[in-house]
Amino acid sequence: MTDENTAQVQIKGIREGLLVTLTGESWPDKKNALLAQIENQPSFFQGARLALDVGSQSLKVAELSALRDLLSEKGISLWALLSESPRSEQTAQNLGLATRISKPRPQEVRTAPEITPDTALWVRQTVRSGTRIEYPSHIVVLGDVNPGGEIVAAGSVIVWGRLRGMVHAGAEGDEQAVVCALELAPAQLRIAGQMAVSPMTEGRDQPGMARLKDGQLLAEPW
Repeated sequence: MTDENTAQVQIKGIREGLLVTLTGESWPDKKNALLAQIENQPSFFQGARLALDVGSQSLKVAELSALRDLLSEKGISLWALLSESPRSEQTAQNLGLATRISKPRPQEVRTAPEITPDTALWVRQTVRSGTRIEYPSHIVVLGDVNPGGEIVAAGSVIVWGRLRGMVHAGAEGDEQAVVCALELAPAQLRIAGQMAVSPMTEGRDQPGMARLKDGQLLAEPW
């Protein structure tokens, strides 16, 4: 995905799999942005179940069917489509896709993974500009978080690489959450309700950890 591409891909972990929100000027922009993100992070998406939010985009059966087939070829299951467009909603229903994700589908109730305080979302690729990943527990990134990338976790965030984007740990108020990275130089870092702006490690080329101590956001060697 290039900086010239105005479409963005926002990813959120949900009980049923991944919720992917696409924004862009046209359906080709949105579709290409999604496919580019999958090409950049194939192991992250492999075997994933996607619920796709396309906003007000109006989709024909042929357009959505073609995308579903492309995703299937990459080992990705498209099971739901969210849209403000009645036409897109009808298209999704015609293809047997769900149009609501507030509750797991009945056949998924017993098999859907439970998110516990020890659950972590593994992101096995670099998080590039324009990508937002949100998860209601911990997030571990095996790669970098580039400027323009955003990580939001209810728990802690560990980046096995360079953290230069935005990160919010303890997003639901957990003041015990920490942020660790091999290079801690975020554009913006938040833990619970406290925020700091880079640089936190003053250019030191060593692993760092940010945490709250006595209500203050501090960085120290990790």
